[in-house]
Amino acid sequence: MAMAPMDTPTTTTDAALLQLIWLASPALPVGGFSYSEGIEAAVEAGLVHDENSAANWIADQLHLALARADLPVLAQAVEAWRAVDMPTLAALDDWVRTTRETSELRQQTEQMGRSLVEWARAVRPELLAGMARADTFTYPVAFAMTAAASGAPVRHVLLAFAFGWGENMMQSAIKAVPLGQSAGQRILGRLAAEVPLAVDHALALGMEERQAFTPMLAILSAQHETQYSRLFRS
Repeated sequence: MAMAPMDTPTTTTDAALLQLIWLASPALPVGGFSYSEGIEAAVEAGLVHDENSAANWIADQLHLALARADLPVLAQAVEAWRAVDMPTLAALDDWVRTTRETSELRQQTEQMGRSLVEWARAVRPELLAGMARADTFTYPVAFAMTAAASGAPVRHVLLAFAFGWGENMMQSAIKAVPLGQSAGQRILGRLAAEVPLAVDHALALGMEERQAFTPMLAILSAQHETQYSRLFRS
């Protein structure tokens, strides 16, 4: 006598969650592993030199940069995609470009945006139906396009995006400092506790309250562009 199958997660909520895990995974072929977003330059300058300083650097960047800029853009872009509000999406995309303070940071968001669109074209082509300029989107706006289709709550989209970003940053620190895998996991544990706070801050910001003001990061990024020895593209 055949046994009844165990419960299988088939609800919309389950599908949406799995879509977000998929999109935010560092394994997604969009090139995130190529960038340290300033960590490599901070190591060169002696600002990041061990587990504690690496954890502090990444947490500060989460709260002072991501929570004030890319995360609110992502939240607003998800809503705009769902409303098919192309003027708002264009404005958000332009804002991301104009607030990138160095050429390598701008190149990062443009390259990852293009790569994510190429991924969608190969795996989820229905998302690009009728779009003439999808391949020009920056990464937060492109991510919003793919995440909006999942039907997941906006807060969950931001949580997934921020944690995926944290995984990439942790891996960058492991290579650049360098650190051991256990240290990396402790850093990730700290980020898991801090990401919800950053997401809450981002969700509270209106369209006119976003900001991109990280002068130390901008200086280090500019220095990284001519750094003699580099593992990463930013």
